[in-house]
Amino acid sequence: MATTIKREPIAREKSVPLTPEERRLQSLERLEISSLPDPALDELVQLVAQICAVPAAAVSFVERDRVWYKSRLGLPTRSVPREESPCDETVLGDDLFQIPDAAEDPHYPDGVIPVGTSNYRFYAGAPLRTADGNAVGTLCVYDTDPRRLDEVEANTLRTLASQVMTRLELSLTTRIADRDARSRQRVESALTVERNFVSAVLDTVGALVVVLDTAGRIVRFNRICETISGFALGEVVGRTEWDTLVPPEDRETAIATYQQLRDGLFPFAFENRWRTRDSTIRRIQWTATALPDAQGEVAFLIATGIDVTLQREAELTLRESEARYRQLIEGSLGAVFTHTLDGTLLSLNTYGAESLGYTVEEMLDRRLSHFMPTEAQPSFEDYVATLSASGEAQGTFELCHRDGTGRVLVYRNRLIESSTGEDYALCFGVDITEKVRAEERLSALTRQSNSILDSVGDGIFGMDLNGITTVCNPAAAQMLGYREDEIATAILGQSLHALSHHSRADGSPYPESECPIISSTREQKTVRVSTDVFWRKDGTSFPVEYVACPIVDDGRATGIVVAFTDTTERHALDRMKDEFVSTVSHELRTPLTSMRASLGLIASGALEKRPDKTKQMLGIAIGNTDRLVNLVNDILELERIGSGKAELHYGDVDAEELMRRAADLLAATAAKTSQRFTFNCAGVHIWADSDRILQTVTNLLSNAIKFSPDGGEIHLAARISAPGEATLEVRDHGRGIPADKLEHIFGRFQQVDASDSRVMGGTGLGLAICRSIVTQHHGRIWAESEPGQGAHFYVTLPTGPSSHLR
Repeated sequence: MATTIKREPIAREKSVPLTPEERRLQSLERLEISSLPDPALDELVQLVAQICAVPAAAVSFVERDRVWYKSRLGLPTRSVPREESPCDETVLGDDLFQIPDAAEDPHYPDGVIPVGTSNYRFYAGAPLRTADGNAVGTLCVYDTDPRRLDEVEANTLRTLASQVMTRLELSLTTRIADRDARSRQRVESALTVERNFVSAVLDTVGALVVVLDTAGRIVRFNRICETISGFALGEVVGRTEWDTLVPPEDRETAIATYQQLRDGLFPFAFENRWRTRDSTIRRIQWTATALPDAQGEVAFLIATGIDVTLQREAELTLRESEARYRQLIEGSLGAVFTHTLDGTLLSLNTYGAESLGYTVEEMLDRRLSHFMPTEAQPSFEDYVATLSASGEAQGTFELCHRDGTGRVLVYRNRLIESSTGEDYALCFGVDITEKVRAEERLSALTRQSNSILDSVGDGIFGMDLNGITTVCNPAAAQMLGYREDEIATAILGQSLHALSHHSRADGSPYPESECPIISSTREQKTVRVSTDVFWRKDGTSFPVEYVACPIVDDGRATGIVVAFTDTTERHALDRMKDEFVSTVSHELRTPLTSMRASLGLIASGALEKRPDKTKQMLGIAIGNTDRLVNLVNDILELERIGSGKAELHYGDVDAEELMRRAADLLAATAAKTSQRFTFNCAGVHIWADSDRILQTVTNLLSNAIKFSPDGGEIHLAARISAPGEATLEVRDHGRGIPADKLEHIFGRFQQVDASDSRVMGGTGLGLAICRSIVTQHHGRIWAESEPGQGAHFYVTLPTGPSSHLR
């Protein structure tokens, strides 16, 4: 009873490709080789033994663990372990394998090739290779003597090995056909069943099947061929394919293909065109092989094919689409590229390479991070990790141009999973370097503009055409009584008119339609207003001077800029100027009037006979002249200190020495009224301009002498009042100063009593000069007094240099 060798199926996961050995075992299993003797194979074994003049030959099949012999001659056993048989090496090679002498082969330490109870010195085997290229066994010969096959013997062994495979494949085909035929007609003879089955198969399969004889004439033509060509079998049988179905322009190619098949070049794959009955052209893809007769000669050629017309049209469409796609990519104004998961560039369009100053060839097969600055390369590893984890990534790459300049590429990349190879990233990027640089310049300009807005003292508003505030600098917010952190919530987005310009100076409503700021947009001209008021958050108003300028773009107003100034201090300065001019005029007119009167009497001759009176008038004129000189000097000194033109020369000054110098300068004046000085200044040093502080102390002493009674005492003291600070004191025992005048006396042309300037002399500028000098030293000066108890004047000065002193 015939049996078929059963082999264990090879279990593989679908996603894991088969190894070459697993594919070879599958091919062996598909042959369904029977264990029953095969006379044809036995004859081939005998033939090869005779031709090669050897005592042993066999047809062997190499399974997973053993080699077994289907047909054998001279061999004592039907199978041997695979690792002991040279057939194992034969199936692993590509051609005939020989062991000329086992004694010289390291694989056989005993010097022989064991087969059962027999030992051999020589082996030669040709692989039995299936149509898919897998070697499943051998046609082999053994000899007890060392030798080597000559060329004729080797070629014979190869040819007979091919005949063995043809026999095996034909047997397999026959068995399959036999099984199919028996399932349809079990009562028919085997030959009838086989023929009918083949005919049925040819007519029912979805492939085209054409059988040709050795002259190229059509013998079989299945039903699908009839359907596609439009010709019946009877119309083409006995005629060549190139005379009936192939277009005339393809005739020579068809004949050449057939000659290759007839000459033994099979199995053979090719593609040709058929012209159908209705003259349409169909493309057919064929696989052809030979059907040998009993003598092994080519009896027929059988070709199976499929209609690939639609496929080729689709491929053409795809190629055109790919061409358009490539043209689109190459014409893109962005970088289109792919890279592996380690960042190696696989493809890149020309624009992407040229944007960095390279050619495509120079960039391919290099990591993208190679074109990044060193400090940006760690971020590329983070990008790869993100892409691998989430399947997509977007952001910016910092890249280096060939010339060393930096480029910025914004990207959005996606991970593509490949079913046949390694996953890769599909990337699209746009060079935004110029945009980034423009944004940086714009940001710098914005910061500069904001800094300018923040630093200017004038208030600045920006508004749209509806009067809604869009910009407000800190100075404007401060003038309106808002904190800087309230600008965004309380000012921006609000109507400027309703916020700060809703009423006139007298409190009456100010209609928006009459507002000069709003009207500037309608008339598209700049408006300047110097006498108006704005209203603070607390409901109070203040005088302002403002300029409203429309923002005009292409002849159309798009907004308004308002710059305004709080003129409160200017008005106060104007009043002070008027008062100063009035005071100076009065102070100048009084001595000038007296001088004019005295000199007028002298000039008229009325005093010619009274020389003593003339002398008195001249004394009055000289006294008023001195008063005018002192007044002018004091005014110039005060202006020089106030304008910063009086440069200070700091140094370490002994307070006691300085105060004694001041007392010495006024000793003669004090002696006239028998006044004396006392001191308490030992060990105190100050950091100051000694000349300026001497001027200050002298002024204070002069006032003390003027307002102290005859025979009085004036006390000068100095002490350390705080770390880094000393206090100088001048104390008299005069009439004192009312409390409401203690600050007033430090103003210009200010005295406790208006009559003092006439009785005591002086310009009323001395204490103002003292305060200016002390303030310039970053110190303070003030007075303390009670009427009738004298006055105390205090001056604080630094004892050493500090960072704010120049």
